Amino acid sequence: MFLHPSTSQETGLAGAPQPLASHRFTAETGQGADRRPGEPVRILVVEDDFLISMSVEDALIHEGFEVVGVTRTAEEAIDQAGTIRPNFAIMDIRLAGVRDGVDAAIEIYRRYGIRCIFATAHADAEIQARALAASPLGWLQKPYSMHALVELARQAARSVQDQ
Repeated sequence: MFLHPSTSQETGLAGAPQPLASHRFTAETGQGADRRPGEPVRILVVEDDFLISMSVEDALIHEGFEVVGVTRTAEEAIDQAGTIRPNFAIMDIRLAGVRDGVDAAIEIYRRYGIRCIFATAHADAEIQARALAASPLGWLQKPYSMHALVELARQAARSVQDQ
């Protein structure tokens, strides 16, 4: 299943983009079943571009998600997923190191049952077919807006809760 968020932004006076509503995204509003009520949704960010990872982390935190780790390599992502047990991961495909994000996502899913959203510029049909083994929650094509990322994270959190 692929979830595709709306990329439209609300505008205020003079058409200026408005910030997304700030709140804690918790079990009551769409968190995975393995979390206790009231705890924020826990997300692992796997991205080797420092500026992108910082932007993703800031946007998710601003919207009430808990970013429990930011990693640059597949190996770090697999280790962190096993240790911190996020509800899901935001996963780039091209990563620092030898292995790519698809390898990491598949291993994380097989070992821990943790799924991901792929946020990447590399999502051709071959990669998407390979990534099916990770049961992705969705895809975001780079460049994407932080609004689109947050909306897809909300959808993914609800999807994980429904499992």
